[in-house]
Amino acid sequence: MKQIYLDYAATTPAHPDVVNSMKPYFSDIFGNPSSIHSFGQDARAAVEAAREQVAKLIGAGKDEIVFTSGGTESDNFAFKGVAFANKKKGNHIITSAIEHHAITETCEWLKKEGFEITILPVDGDGLVNPEDVKKAITEKTVLVSIMHANNEIGTVQPIEEIGKITKEKGVYFHTDAVQTAGALPIDVNKMNVDLLSISAHKLYGPKGVGCLYIRKGTRMVPFMHGGGQEKNRRGSTENVPGIVGFGKAAELAVSEMDARTKHLLPLRDKLIKGLQNKIKNAIFNGHPVKRLPNNVNMCFEFVEGESMLLNLDMEGIAASTGSACSSATLEPSHVLLAIGRPHEIAHGSIRFTLGRLTTEEDIDYVLDIFPKIVDKLRNMSPLYKGGN
Repeated sequence: MKQIYLDYAATTPAHPDVVNSMKPYFSDIFGNPSSIHSFGQDARAAVEAAREQVAKLIGAGKDEIVFTSGGTESDNFAFKGVAFANKKKGNHIITSAIEHHAITETCEWLKKEGFEITILPVDGDGLVNPEDVKKAITEKTVLVSIMHANNEIGTVQPIEEIGKITKEKGVYFHTDAVQTAGALPIDVNKMNVDLLSISAHKLYGPKGVGCLYIRKGTRMVPFMHGGGQEKNRRGSTENVPGIVGFGKAAELAVSEMDARTKHLLPLRDKLIKGLQNKIKNAIFNGHPVKRLPNNVNMCFEFVEGESMLLNLDMEGIAASTGSACSSATLEPSHVLLAIGRPHEIAHGSIRFTLGRLTTEEDIDYVLDIFPKIVDKLRNMSPLYKGGN
């Protein structure tokens, strides 16, 4: 049976060059980077080289990169680090209705710690209005966080415009760039962001490693206490093989980004048009233009997303109903509800996300198989009456 992976937003297969770059650091160059002997200093040199590679990906300074265990830790670090370091100034945080659970759950926790959270709405395409950000900022606002691009519907936010507002207001600005790092050009200075989260396994690197960009001068408290690693910003012995792989993945993303985009865009657009032409009552989700080059998210009326997923899997096609972090729940996507999809429509969502290994033959196969699956499931539904 044909095996097609179209869930690259959930995770990506490590690039072969990434895997090769990591191998020596499991057994040959195994020292603790904090050790002063040669074994440790060889590992330290590798960590610092990777730090430069990651910094180059986003136009940051080397010393502004703090390695973490991934996107969730980076998001938590950004929120809690800024919130508690700046508590004397204020206790107000602004974010959006379509953020990743790593941020929404952190906000719920911060509420219990006495912080006020403003959740900004989005329009029908999933865009935050920069004017809403401007109006929401008060004297007590210490942080604004708007994700660069949404992990479910692929909409890319006007980060640079929002960043100008926060800069003028003197408020720290964080963006979750887990879906965009390596996929879209990022320049932290042009975007006017003070903090930015990345996860290596979303850009063909290893799992269990990521980073938080922290602009020099940003007031933060450490997220993890222990040793003095990461210049006292994040205690814990560094994951040397993972960090090396992350650095290599970042280096490859810099050199291959244009080619990857040119490869993905026609495949993404072919899949979107094909699904719209072949399946009735299909609803496209996200902005039609301001979107990730690999993201296709659609709702199909009169059918459940979980049923579609199971049937796709039986045909060798891996996809998702939304965020991998919430795929085990039966609740409709909070992102789809935020853009105005009714519960019954939101339950019928599918997200296909393409990657560097996706071929046109893969897309053709999906366009052949998936409409038949939807038709079969609809014919089993008492709500479906032939699309009328």
